[in-house]
Amino acid sequence: MPRFVVFASLLVCVLTLSSCQTLRELASLKEVAFAIDHVGDAHLAGVELNRIRSYQDLSATDILRLTRAVTNKELPMAFTLHLDAENPPENSVQARLVQMDWTLFLDDRETVSGLFDQNVVLAPGVPTDIPISIELDLVTFFGENARDLIELALAIGGQGGEAKRVKLQATPTIDTAIGPIRYPRPITIISRDVGS
Repeated sequence: MPRFVVFASLLVCVLTLSSCQTLRELASLKEVAFAIDHVGDAHLAGVELNRIRSYQDLSATDILRLTRAVTNKELPMAFTLHLDAENPPENSVQARLVQMDWTLFLDDRETVSGLFDQNVVLAPGVPTDIPISIELDLVTFFGENARDLIELALAIGGQGGEAKRVKLQATPTIDTAIGPIRYPRPITIISRDVGS
């Protein structure tokens, strides 16, 4: 009987310590500050956007390719949205992000959703890059005016164009001592104007 009591006491202590660790990890993730760092590797219907600042910078080949895409009622855009995640230096526990469901809003219009499924350790006081690959068809969400769509793409890619509001809602999942825990509801982790 005494062995059972000792074992039960040890089990309770282990579970209590695990629960405390889990609560600290949850609290540390809630304090992580997320922001847009930059947009990288932006392409519009196969046209690389990092060399284009305005509609006038498009070559005849670029215009032909983009016009053909819009005529076919599609204008695919792909880019990497780099988030900067910073766990405050005063946190004594690192946060371990294992996945994150996300939804992209452009000018408050819901567009596409996806899943970031990389394991990222967010050490206290160390800014960490979280690269989210995004693909969407601009025609589906914003109509068929080629020039307006190109200006929108340039703004999203950080290459100029009229400023646009970019917002990302996400539901993080973190790894804890008792297993993965998913946030109960989405949080808005970034919101920023991009473009000129």
